Amino acid sequence: MKTKVKLQRIRERIRAAGLQALLVPNSDPHGSEYVPAHWNRRQFATGFTGSVGEACFTASSAALWVDSRYFLQAERELAGSGIKLQKIGLPGTPTIAEWLAKQFPRGAKVGVDSQVITRDHFLHLQDEFARAGLSLVGLQRNPVDEAWDNRPELSLSPLIVHELTYAGESVASKLQSVRKAMKAHGATVHVLTELDAIAWLFNLRGADVEFNPVFVAYAIVRETTAHLYVDLRKVTPAVRRHLGKKVRVHRYDAFANEMKKLAKGRGKAWIHSGTASQWAFSLLGKAQLVTERSPITLLKACKTYRQIRGMQSAHVRDGVAMVKFLSWLDENMGKVPMSELSLEVELERARSASKMYRGPSFSPIIGYAANGAVIHYRAVSATDRQIKPRGLMVIDSGGQYPDGTTDITRTVCCGSPTRKQKEHFTRVLKGHIAVATCSFRKGTRGPQLEVLAKQFLWEAGLDYMHGTGHGVGHYLCVHEGPASIAPRFPNEPLQPGMVLSNEPGFYLDGEYGIRIENLVYVYEHPEFRGFYRFGNLTLCPIDRRLIDVSMLTSAERAYLNGYHATVRRVLLPKVKGKAAVWLKRMTAAL
Repeated sequence: MKTKVKLQRIRERIRAAGLQALLVPNSDPHGSEYVPAHWNRRQFATGFTGSVGEACFTASSAALWVDSRYFLQAERELAGSGIKLQKIGLPGTPTIAEWLAKQFPRGAKVGVDSQVITRDHFLHLQDEFARAGLSLVGLQRNPVDEAWDNRPELSLSPLIVHELTYAGESVASKLQSVRKAMKAHGATVHVLTELDAIAWLFNLRGADVEFNPVFVAYAIVRETTAHLYVDLRKVTPAVRRHLGKKVRVHRYDAFANEMKKLAKGRGKAWIHSGTASQWAFSLLGKAQLVTERSPITLLKACKTYRQIRGMQSAHVRDGVAMVKFLSWLDENMGKVPMSELSLEVELERARSASKMYRGPSFSPIIGYAANGAVIHYRAVSATDRQIKPRGLMVIDSGGQYPDGTTDITRTVCCGSPTRKQKEHFTRVLKGHIAVATCSFRKGTRGPQLEVLAKQFLWEAGLDYMHGTGHGVGHYLCVHEGPASIAPRFPNEPLQPGMVLSNEPGFYLDGEYGIRIENLVYVYEHPEFRGFYRFGNLTLCPIDRRLIDVSMLTSAERAYLNGYHATVRRVLLPKVKGKAAVWLKRMTAAL
């Protein structure tokens, strides 16, 4: 169906609902980073496939708001649709409220599906729209659905028991921790809507969301019972045995009625206003509420000793795959045809050689030459570039394994690097090493460390415009809160067991990109009480051909030689032939 036909249908439904406009965010009832096709209304309505962006439709106009990561992609995908691209952050770009206020008199009604907007975001927009003379209305029925023929169904993939060997803690123990936090906050009920929190709590995994091994569900934890709301067709006998009497399983659509019952109860219900939907809050009516962040967020982020050991094992497997891929790439550069998209296939083939591989942890970013300067680049047929034996290439990818999640970026030298390329790469490397080797006091938050990563770029008047690090889940979401090394997000102090990325970069628009990413975990400093350090998880050579050794201090050179010695010691017994020769060469001391 053409976009213009879709817009016509949607506009008919908007008018029928008595609205002047409809806001369509890219989200689902559970706040997933990757939205299942069943709920991907914005993509259906606009044709834009980027993961971030909000659309707004009126009877005569339509617009899509995206940030700088998606300017080029949105321009390409919106061409001829009649939808105006609004570039967030550029001078003159209106907010959605400003854009609507110019078109309608005061009192105009703007609808939004209350199931796909968080309580906090709904209240924020409600205030913003009110100041513009507009009324934001939470809808129970989504007009886009009524215009959507052949809408994809939700996945029926069966749930999978996440064995204690990998999970590191039993369901009973996790429930005990949650109930302890509930008691401290005076809550008798805890409502969960985030899919990774539910998967973590019940030691279950699924395949309902692309890249994230989670399943569509709600959950309610009471003082003595726990309840899981999920499509019963996905619950296997093994899952029922695993949950036993600890957890009662109900139909997914029974959640709404249970929430209405909670509204009439006497106790306090704990539900996070930053992640749960406006719809979920509306069901609770005037019930007494605790709206703080779920205790699971922090419990999940602080991995156990067993989980860290598992992630180390997963990174050995992933390192072997990366060595095989990168050695193949070096050997065949300029000899056989290859493109960004074909390299995605080769990289997936390398990881799939492991029987424990469960799929990518996100859509791989392989950006050659100028495409590498697009921070969140995603190769498609229209942008796919042939790889030549010159220039630089950014390869950012990751895998899911039952014992851990990986995320690694390496910048590859495709030919003879220029002096400028080596300087830029070495400045990024120095920042990467500064974060990897730092010691920091208990209570330190990630953003306080970001200057360490950027200092050598700043010395040359250079910078990068993305976060230096994000939290990573354990066989869960590759992007996980509540800690990060980025100032734009709420940040919990760094604590032992947290896993984060260390990924400074540099991007020269129209020429090339550079990024070096390892995953690290926080552990207690072995010598100084009250201090923490980072331990490396990622095992893969850093391209020594791009390093200007004269720019490194003796300590930096010693660190890199030590890191490469570890990579060689751990991975060399697991690779053979040309891959082993390549590994020895790429990990030779500087």
